[in-house]
Amino acid sequence: MPVPVPRQRDVPAAESGQAGLPPHLPQQSLTLLVIEDDPAGGLTVPEMLDGEGNRIRIRTARNLTEAARLLTPDVHCILLDLSLSGGQRTTAGAPAAGPAAPAEPPVDELATLRRVLQLAPGHAVLVLTSEADSERAAEAVRVGAQDYLSRDELDGRLLSRAIRYAVERKRADIAQYKLAESKLRAQENARLERGLLPTPLLEGSNLRFAARYRPGRSRALLGGDFYDAVRTPDGTVHAMIGDVCGHGPDEAALGVELRIAWRALTLAGLCGDELLATLQEVLEVERPHEEIFATLCTVDIAPDGRRAGLCLAGHPAPLIARPGQAAQLLPYENSGPALGLLPGARWPRRQVELGGTWSLMLYTDGLIEGRIGNGRERLGQDGMVEMINRHLEQSLTGEALLEAAVTEARRLNGGELTDDVAVVLLDRTAGARRR
Repeated sequence: MPVPVPRQRDVPAAESGQAGLPPHLPQQSLTLLVIEDDPAGGLTVPEMLDGEGNRIRIRTARNLTEAARLLTPDVHCILLDLSLSGGQRTTAGAPAAGPAAPAEPPVDELATLRRVLQLAPGHAVLVLTSEADSERAAEAVRVGAQDYLSRDELDGRLLSRAIRYAVERKRADIAQYKLAESKLRAQENARLERGLLPTPLLEGSNLRFAARYRPGRSRALLGGDFYDAVRTPDGTVHAMIGDVCGHGPDEAALGVELRIAWRALTLAGLCGDELLATLQEVLEVERPHEEIFATLCTVDIAPDGRRAGLCLAGHPAPLIARPGQAAQLLPYENSGPALGLLPGARWPRRQVELGGTWSLMLYTDGLIEGRIGNGRERLGQDGMVEMINRHLEQSLTGEALLEAAVTEARRLNGGELTDDVAVVLLDRTAGARRR
């Protein structure tokens, strides 16, 4: 039997502080807020049960001010009578200026609905119309309502079903919006991260460059590892690779800052100990915590390509391969500490002979710290050297060599490597033409 809509206006205004948030999922029973302005209470809403057999609670408001007060987080759906006054004139459709007085602009018959949608963006909204007003009802759905009902056919079963449908449709709309927003944010982040990856500046050099990069963070393009290579006007090729301790976005951002600072300082003419000391100052200023440090390996290859200066700041030594010889690690004695550990530290620059034809591989510890099988044994530098030698025997070079090395390290680890991995390869062939 239909019952008059109860006038529940005793809800404290303080409860409406969360009115703009999406409603929580119903736990015991649904709550419906009816907005209509019939002072005689002519609109009656039948008694309704939700899907669990619980009675649907009803609140009513005679205007939007009262609706805002009653729109507490436990409200799941709004039933708006489209006959509620509040239409506003719009400027659309006004005739052009002329001798005759212009006609008044048309009334926006859905102005109240638009205000309700602004007031409750996370709530399901049903509109109530007359049977003859189906065109405006359909327009209300296009504007943002979940569904419409005819006042002439209102009964408990129909309204109960419509409320549940509207609530679920609103939940689906919100979920779809959040999914689309998440995808858009992921695409923007991906474009940003791709833009932060380095583009080596080696124009005029006869060295070939290759790199592989795999961040340890899930669904990320950047990690705490970083690398770069540039050629200065005197013909020297400078290359570096580094690793910020940690795996989060803060570490990735710091790695980008250090890489950009390295490039700027190198192009400004700094090298060796002076360069690393300045980078340590940058790290100390930019790091989010004092415990953060970074390892670094830098090489500066002479214009003739036959020798290089090497500086290690707590970083694994590079690997060099020459024709007819097994690949081996470059000397790493007298290396300095990682950046950010010791104030006033020094980093000796060691001169190394490369020869006429060679391949020089710089890497981060993510490549060598993967496990071998199910035990605790790590690949380590010795295991890496053996692995690279096997691939060199198969005549792998450049990109193919790096891809094979990273793939095998993952296979030996039994799955994805947990740490960031960066590998850089510089090749020189005697007599090669400059690019």
